[in-house]
Formats: sequence, C-alpha cells, structure tokens
Amino acid sequence: MTMPAAGTSTKSDERRRTIVAASIECFALKGFYGTTTHEIAEWVGVSQPYLYRLFPNKEALFAATVDHVSVVMTETLAAHSPASGGAGLTPEAALDTARRAYAALVADQNILRFLMHANCAVGEPLVAQAVRRCYAKQVDTVQQLLGDEDAVRRWFGAGMLDNVVAVLGLADVDEPWAHVLTAR
Repeated sequence: MTMPAAGTSTKSDERRRTIVAASIECFALKGFYGTTTHEIAEWVGVSQPYLYRLFPNKEALFAATVDHVSVVMTETLAAHSPASGGAGLTPEAALDTARRAYAALVADQNILRFLMHANCAVGEPLVAQAVRRCYAKQVDTVQQLLGDEDAVRRWFGAGMLDNVVAVLGLADVDEPWAHVLTAR
C-alpha cells in the first residue's frame, strides 16, 4: 500500500485511516505480539518515526484497527438488516440473512484472522477496551437485527463456529468430523 507523499494536502486523519486499514492485513498474519511497528510502517510505505507521530504505540494502533473493523462489521450487518429491505422476515430468515452477510465479510481471511488475534491480545489494556467496544457494538447491532437475547447468543455461538470452519478451511476437508462442523 502506498501512502500519499508528505507535504501533500492529505491530512493526518486520512493517513491514520490508510494505516489502520492496511494494518488489518499485517496484524492478521502474525497478531499483535508477532507484528512489529517497523513491519507495519514498511508495509504502508511510511517511516517508523512517522507511524509513531500518528499513533503513540503499537497498542494504540491495534486498538484503532479493532475499532475500524468494528465499524466495517456494523455497516455490513446493518446493510442486511430488515430495515434495509428485509422487513417481515421470520427470526430464522433474519438470522440466515445476517449470517450470510457475516460470512461474506469474513470471507476476507484477513478480517477473520485479525479478529481472532484481537481476542488473543486482550491482555493489553487498550486492546481489551477496543475488543469490548467491538463486542458491545456487535451485540447491539445483532440484537437490533434479530430481536431477543437468545437469538443474539445463538448468533455469536454460530459465528464462533463459522470462524473456526473458515480459518481451518474445513469446507475443503473431506473427513467425518469436518462434515459435522460444516453441516455437510
């Protein structure tokens, strides 16, 4: 990813957004603990000191990336809500519609892997706060889509299973145990 040249009319906020969007892929590969700020700076085409001018530390950058992914997830689910054309759906149909939207989102393995790494990095205070904000927003969004708390719990349970199926590539595994998990 290339960054706009320094001294152009591009503002720091736009550069932050560009770095955050690119950070998804960097952190998806090796997680919070395995990724260096040098690697991220190199990936996005900025110097490491410039990265630190925009983000005080790696934890702040990772937390900003969690917040960005949360917005992407919310927008994706909201686009498939009953209010956006699915009014009158049964609870089961609403759940299926939302799951298809989520499946399309996490078909980008970078987002899925990033989210898994985010859950593993909650030992870092800023990251824990960002992950909790992300879950809170997703619970609120799913509750608006599906209604009751039981449906929300089913959604998250099914979503966690979908994550495991996707990250392990179980659709391509022809084994009885994989068939059970993929419902084939």
